[in-house]
Amino acid sequence: MEQGESDARGASRRAQGPSERQRLIAEQVLSEGSASAADLAERFGVSLMTIHRDLDELERQGVVRKFRGGVTAQPSGVFESNVAYRRKSMRAEKDAVAERAVRLIEPGMAVMLDDSTTTLALAARLSEVTPLTVVTNFLEGLNLLAQFRGIRLMALGGDYDAMHDSFLGVSCVEAIESLSVDLCFVSTSAVSAGYAFHQEQHIVSVKRAMLASAARNVLLLDHTKLGRTALHRVAPLAEFERVIVDAGASPEALRDLDEHKVAYDVATL
Repeated sequence: MEQGESDARGASRRAQGPSERQRLIAEQVLSEGSASAADLAERFGVSLMTIHRDLDELERQGVVRKFRGGVTAQPSGVFESNVAYRRKSMRAEKDAVAERAVRLIEPGMAVMLDDSTTTLALAARLSEVTPLTVVTNFLEGLNLLAQFRGIRLMALGGDYDAMHDSFLGVSCVEAIESLSVDLCFVSTSAVSAGYAFHQEQHIVSVKRAMLASAARNVLLLDHTKLGRTALHRVAPLAEFERVIVDAGASPEALRDLDEHKVAYDVATL
């Protein structure tokens, strides 16, 4: 066993109480993507029954999902991953997409951003093109944008969803429907066969309302989203002025966009 791994296991075993152990379990799974219950039991020096109770609680909180013999933070066609996991994944690719997307924004515009971590990378660059009005339902985006001068910030309220760190629900949709913006940037979990998809219906309703509220829509994606499907269709790609994807996109995935006459930009890393 490597010294670093030994030290980490020692620190894990010294964790006191279920809350601290669950926090450390969550950190490990969010960092590594998945873990087996047996490995977690050994790492934390507790029984399998105790680990399963911890995993049940973390699943209840929406941090992870259990499967036979283990737990994962990775997305599936039915479940989206926790925002903490999504923040850590594909950072360079999201930054490249955001660098390309910010060129579409001009001072004086009203811009709407969804609760994706890809648009969060774009939000970090909006101080370059002020003055702007920015509308979002993403709490982390609101906290970030509140630090920038020259941005009139509008928060979309609703029911707070801890897994997505955003505001959703009927009141959020109604707030969106009362607005009209110049540009809307969204991301989705999957794109294929001329459609954008997402796993969760309550997210889909908010994204659809955002698209309907904007004069122009742009879809931001890292290449892992291409060639995949999820449970719900969000919108046909024809509703987007363009799709921006990073240079990791395969020729097959780009050919699929070409076949469906989708305008797209490839952002270099």
